[in-house]
Amino acid sequence: MDSVNIKELNDRIQQESAFVDLLTMEMNKVIVGQKSLIENLMIGLLANGHILLEGVPGLAKTLAINTLASAVDAKFNRIQFTPDLLPADLIGTMIYSQKTESFQIKKGPVFANFVLADEINRSPAKVQSALLEAMQERQVTIGDETFSLPEPFLVMATQNPIEQEGTYPLPEAQLDRFMLKVVVSYPKKEEEKLIVRMHNAGEFPKAQAILKPEDIVRARKVVREVYMDEKIERYIVDIVFATRNPQDYGLGKLSGLISYGASPRASIALSMAAKAYAFIRRRGYVIPEDVRAVCNEVLRHRIGLTYEAEAENVTTEQIIAEVINAVEVP
Repeated sequence: MDSVNIKELNDRIQQESAFVDLLTMEMNKVIVGQKSLIENLMIGLLANGHILLEGVPGLAKTLAINTLASAVDAKFNRIQFTPDLLPADLIGTMIYSQKTESFQIKKGPVFANFVLADEINRSPAKVQSALLEAMQERQVTIGDETFSLPEPFLVMATQNPIEQEGTYPLPEAQLDRFMLKVVVSYPKKEEEKLIVRMHNAGEFPKAQAILKPEDIVRARKVVREVYMDEKIERYIVDIVFATRNPQDYGLGKLSGLISYGASPRASIALSMAAKAYAFIRRRGYVIPEDVRAVCNEVLRHRIGLTYEAEAENVTTEQIIAEVINAVEVP
């Protein structure tokens, strides 16, 4: 690919990505702090991936996706997951109408552009798998009819890391379907003072609709066009392979700590997330920094730790850091 094309592509992407700053501004009007949460929501939205959020209650997780839906003028539904939830409560069901003496289809709350699956680990496996099918296939079957879900379709699932009583942790294979796992932290002191002040005054800013859902669909096509050099592709594959065979990368000490490495979905997610990150940075090509910037979110839920690692309090983040330091940067 010659330099002229890259320059043209770069200019085009600078124009196409102009809305990113506007969208970030709208989100920042409503949400205090939480820069990385907002950025990761953007990455998930632009890279067509779903997001798993982990954080204690009260950290604006629901508010974040609700604000994003308002700014994109899209349909938003929130589903509170509980132990007695049934798949039909999520995807919809057939209802018998006495008037027409036939069954009619009533669509469930999953038919929206943005779906917040609140505390996904509270509901049993049947419900989780119904949502995960909708996430993967982008379609839902009710009775003998299959319906496509609206575009764009983004699921943000939250789980509370504190309570493990009466929860059903997501199996590894299902975790793998989330493009990103974002750990949401507490706000800083100054930010929390601002939050308290806003609540005391009762002044809650609202996000203005500045985009249409079709704008997002178009932006996703442009994100795919972001140029990724073969060297960067090799870099991504090396990072993922280093989680599977650490000894090949001089990381023999990690062999006893990793029970399983990242799947091929991780490589795909890394490349798409890196492209989206470059797009947000208004660049038409991916650099190694883009890959490193999204590594934690893409890999943290895809690496299994052994008992030894847990006994030594080793975290997946530490393993990812070791891998990034060991893999040669192009």
